[in-house]
Amino acid sequence: MTSISRIFDIPYYQKEHYNIDNAFAVKRNGNWIATSSSEYIAKANQISRALIAKGIQPNDKIAIITSTNRTEWHILDIGILQVGAQNIPIYPTISEQEYEYILNHSEAKICIVSDVEVLQKLKSIVTNTKVEVIYTLDEIEGELHWETLLTIGENTAHQEAVEQRKAAISEDDLATIIYTSGTTGTPKGVMLSHKNIVSDVLGSQSRVPLNQGNSRALSFLPICHVFERMVTYIYQYNGISIYFAESIDKMSENMKEVQPNVMTVVPRLLEKVYDKIYSTGISLTGIKKALFMWSVNLGAKFEPYGANGFWYELQLKIARKLIFSKWQAAFGGNIDILVSGSAALQPRLARLFGAAGLPVMEGYGLTETSPVIAVNDQRKKGWKIGTVGKMIPGVKVKIAEDGEILCKGPNIMMGYYKDEVKTKEVITDGYFHTGDIGEIDHQGFLKITDRKKEMFKTSGGKYVAPQIIENEMKQSRFIEQIMVIGEGEKMPAAFIQPNFEFVQEWAKRHNYSIGNTPSEISKNEKVIERINEEVICFNERFGKWEKVKAFELTPDIWSIDEGHLTPTLKLKRRIIKEKYKDLYDKIYNKSN
Repeated sequence: MTSISRIFDIPYYQKEHYNIDNAFAVKRNGNWIATSSSEYIAKANQISRALIAKGIQPNDKIAIITSTNRTEWHILDIGILQVGAQNIPIYPTISEQEYEYILNHSEAKICIVSDVEVLQKLKSIVTNTKVEVIYTLDEIEGELHWETLLTIGENTAHQEAVEQRKAAISEDDLATIIYTSGTTGTPKGVMLSHKNIVSDVLGSQSRVPLNQGNSRALSFLPICHVFERMVTYIYQYNGISIYFAESIDKMSENMKEVQPNVMTVVPRLLEKVYDKIYSTGISLTGIKKALFMWSVNLGAKFEPYGANGFWYELQLKIARKLIFSKWQAAFGGNIDILVSGSAALQPRLARLFGAAGLPVMEGYGLTETSPVIAVNDQRKKGWKIGTVGKMIPGVKVKIAEDGEILCKGPNIMMGYYKDEVKTKEVITDGYFHTGDIGEIDHQGFLKITDRKKEMFKTSGGKYVAPQIIENEMKQSRFIEQIMVIGEGEKMPAAFIQPNFEFVQEWAKRHNYSIGNTPSEISKNEKVIERINEEVICFNERFGKWEKVKAFELTPDIWSIDEGHLTPTLKLKRRIIKEKYKDLYDKIYNKSN
């Protein structure tokens, strides 16, 4: 096989070109269990044969809900796609009501879940859906285990039917429906064809320098999100061994064990890693602390390709040996590249990690674009901090008169499932309207400036772009989350969730008593005063009409479970505003 056109061609391509022993590895009972390229294909075919035996027809829908990334997901994915059915991945953390909506909207016939917790959520609503049978990945007493399908598929009688199904599937056929988490309203089902995803795999993989057949990747971002899913296809296409992290809590341990060469990350993870590193650094004393601070200050000025000159590069070499080598060790010691997506990366973080020899290549895209539109490339001067890189091959971008980014290419979705009206609203003349505001510089690098729908106008008629302000202010170690508000009001203001862990360390160093709970800390005058200093400092970077004139500290931690954030860690602005209506009214003197 010299080329691929459908997603399920990828494992066969891997076997032909690399045939690796550890295509996947998952940790069970303290040991890493590997699955080879051959086993991957064999088990996927068993799943395909079982599904045909079970009466699954082309265009039937099968939902998968997993709490962690795991080998079984990929075997099932290929097994489902080979028979012309569609894989419907669902975020495990959404509500039971959202489970019910997605299962009904997609008309899923089978649902496969990972564990007891997901199973319980599903069982509370499954009778209101068309789901006929549930399989589990973990062994759960009284439930059908997924290996039941493997056992059925051991009978090779249906393999000829599998081959006929595969032969009938074209690159233009629907492969998956991915329901957007959405910051507002009902989830939309994004229909992606084999061509949509495969074109993005081939276009993006040329930007990621990988030692084909010999590298290791650590996968931990949710596989139900198209970003991680597409990247795992890139890994498979390049013969990269994929190791699945056990959990976020065990990431540090897993990185040291696996020693990955490549990982996908989201800015929030890098922010947390940096905060932890910084907290450790400032707790040092004497020459060690001085060296740490010198290295961090040096790193904050980093520019790729030796742009700062010989003297800077010489100092950087020393900093990498003395300080930054420890940062590298925390990631396992072998990282060649980190690929960042899902949200805007603070340029300061990009500089610091780049200086540390942990280059972060920021990219940009949406579920509707399969997802990558543009991504930085460390080679051939293709990396520019503060941008999301240049467009991948085959993808065309133009900027509309109002600044909106419009995108055209083979990666643009087929449309929204069962919703032609919304589809026509976002695709005109073949161009997908991203809803993001941006610009293309003279070198061809794309820069995102804000989310069109999130921009608002104050009562004075001035437009405010909240994301720009939020991304700047989140550079403060005191600020964990921030949402700028003020639509129709006289001035911009903000809800701020303090970085409670850092604030407690700060208070300890200064012998302040600020309380122990988030609620106590958010009301403490010393904390409010200190965060006000941060806001004043960052305000200097903005025009008079953009400055945050007032803020309130929120008394809890913003999270997915509590509804503040989407599963991809974007702000649910409407919900956050509703949650803190009392604080909003206080800021704008609306109390009765």
